[in-house]
Amino acid sequence: MKTYWKMQLAVGAFAAVLLMQAEIFAEAPATAPAAIAAPGEVVAATFHAEGAQLYECKLDADGRLVWQFREPIAALMLDGKTIGTHYAGPSWQHADGSRVRAKTTASAPGASATDIPWLKLEVTEQRGNGTLSQVTTVQRINTKGGVGRGPCDSAGAIRGVPYSADYVFLHKGE
Repeated sequence: MKTYWKMQLAVGAFAAVLLMQAEIFAEAPATAPAAIAAPGEVVAATFHAEGAQLYECKLDADGRLVWQFREPIAALMLDGKTIGTHYAGPSWQHADGSRVRAKTTASAPGASATDIPWLKLEVTEQRGNGTLSQVTTVQRINTKGGVGRGPCDSAGAIRGVPYSADYVFLHKGE
């Protein structure tokens, strides 16, 4: 009898996880803007990210101090639990040891002037076996925040601007 109830609890927990995942995936748009679309590719995973876009105060071509993008730093999350990281490269690493590095190939504007752009990134390096090992394209969508603005008065100063986004990891269709 105890085994029966344990199975019922496990099935219930599994169903709850599926419902939570459905809610997370429901937030992502059904299709990406044409500028960052990846026709013929299939979603391998979608993770929410919370973190910061780091900017460094540097001289621009006109000799003015301005905030220039340096690198991202964020936690990748699924069901409220951290399952990986996003950092300079840009790179994404999953807790299972798989990792990808990519380069930007296209962008689309964020929803507001304070939201970083949506991106399409082509994977240039894959390491490890796991969730990200077959990924060929990464899309950054549903961005909130992250744009570095305002005066910078001291060359070399670093500013972190909070942001969130969803990262869609895709692979070639089968």
